[in-house]
Amino acid sequence: MASTADGVGSLGAEHHLSVHDHVVNDHGAWATAMNNLGIVPMGLSGQQLVSDSLCIQGFDPGLGLLAPINPMIAGISLVPPPPGPPEMPIIKEIIHCQSCTLFPQNPNLLPPSTRERPPGCKTVFVGGLPENASEEIIREVFDQCGEIIAIRKSKKNFCHIRFSEEFMVDKSLYLSGYRMRIGSSTDKKDSGRMHVDFAQARDDLYEWECQQRLLAREERHRRKIHEDFLRPPSPPPIMHFSEHEAGQLAERLKDDHKFSEATAVLFTWIDRGEVSRRSANNFYSMIQSANSHVRRLMSEKAQHEEEMELAKETFKNALLAILTQFEQITAVFTAASRQKAWDHFSKAQRKNIDIWRKQCEELRNAHSEEIMGIRREEEMEMSDDDSDESPCKKIRMEENGVCGQSGASLREENDSLRWQLDAYRNEVELLRKEQGKACRPDDPEHFPDTHTHLLQQSMHNMQQQLLSLQEQLRSKEVVLEQARDEHRYLQGEVLALRDKMLTNGDVVEGNNGETPEKVVNGCATTLYRSRDRRSEAAMRGALTSEREALLLGIISTFLHVHPFGANIDYLWSYIQRLDTTVSFFTLNSH
Repeated sequence: MASTADGVGSLGAEHHLSVHDHVVNDHGAWATAMNNLGIVPMGLSGQQLVSDSLCIQGFDPGLGLLAPINPMIAGISLVPPPPGPPEMPIIKEIIHCQSCTLFPQNPNLLPPSTRERPPGCKTVFVGGLPENASEEIIREVFDQCGEIIAIRKSKKNFCHIRFSEEFMVDKSLYLSGYRMRIGSSTDKKDSGRMHVDFAQARDDLYEWECQQRLLAREERHRRKIHEDFLRPPSPPPIMHFSEHEAGQLAERLKDDHKFSEATAVLFTWIDRGEVSRRSANNFYSMIQSANSHVRRLMSEKAQHEEEMELAKETFKNALLAILTQFEQITAVFTAASRQKAWDHFSKAQRKNIDIWRKQCEELRNAHSEEIMGIRREEEMEMSDDDSDESPCKKIRMEENGVCGQSGASLREENDSLRWQLDAYRNEVELLRKEQGKACRPDDPEHFPDTHTHLLQQSMHNMQQQLLSLQEQLRSKEVVLEQARDEHRYLQGEVLALRDKMLTNGDVVEGNNGETPEKVVNGCATTLYRSRDRRSEAAMRGALTSEREALLLGIISTFLHVHPFGANIDYLWSYIQRLDTTVSFFTLNSH
């Protein structure tokens, strides 16, 4: 077998050399053959358009497109070249096989179209095959693209080729558009233009789905491992209660380092219901041991509080040192702003000094406010401690004794007085600096006269606003008093009308509660138009019948709808719609 392969390889090499020599010596025959096939011969002299890694091995670009290719050369690979510049077409080479020759299409034509690639595609459709193309010739051509699993050839000049890997399909697409010629025959049945495209096969889809499920399982497994790694470890299982475990737990409860774990076990036992009449004494002793740690915890808390107080004191001292340096810098700027030194500086220097001084004063004021806030918080804490001492502090004071209590109170009082004195000094210094800044002649914004004038003007505006508000208040009081008088008058009128209606014997009891309400509404609305005239008419005229009471209610309702009044003709026309028996004279008398 090896000798046979060597013989075939040597034969292929000799054939390659002979054809190569023939091509070099006579280009006319190949040009004539390509013209018969509709292909324009082109040379590749100069720069190579396709890289060596993508071209078929053994191809010499200096020999043009007519160089033969030995198909037996090991490592041959047909990979589509990378897309070149958009203005230059992709140039393919002639491929020679033992049984056939593949001629590329015209590079000026559009590349063959392909359908959308199915997922996991390993099968290609090859159409346009010559009628005399056998399965061996097809395998010889496409074996260069990769391992072929199966070839299904049809009688209508097409076939389906299934490769072992997906990337081999991309290699086979490179042959799309090539014209196949079997041997050197010019017969129409021995030539055809191949079209290679993606094919949809159920086996490819099934294998792709299996691969996707495998990847999904691996991803889930990897995610589960990651989640298990990030999950906190489960607490160790707690043993059930026994005499031996209770003795060990009592020893661990006495140890400060193992106290937390021991209390968790004790809590679990009590929560499970392990306490019984027999084990009550053991649990009581363990609870007593847990309670003995309270004093230790309180002492640790007191120690931490003392450390916090020391840290606060250190922080406060550092802030005071910074504030002192701010005061010194401000004093330097104040001295430089005085007349005897200020006149010697240039205009630009004065501007810079003034900007620096303002920035320093702003920072100094902010820092001072921060210190004052800290002092106020401390004073509030001390006042809270004086008013209501915490139980922890009471226990600590009882342990330290009466002498320690008096010493601590004196020390706190001394600190408070010292802080108040520092605060007063800072306020006096700020007032002195502000007064000196206001009296400086070169700053027109702080002239005393201008400031006084602005204050007087603002005071005058406030007085004017106060006078206008007082006038509005008096007018509102007058309106309120008038409303009260009207209310009292209406109440008296309602009472008078009610008495007259009660004395009238013809009034029906069913309308006894409805008519006064209508009269009240009528009187209240009539008052806005002509209160005196209507009240005198109501007092003068007596209600002699239910008809007059109803008429008065209708008139009151009408006037309530028309608060600004209406003429007598409009009122009479309105009543005529309700009751045609009412005359104009009767209405005018009311």
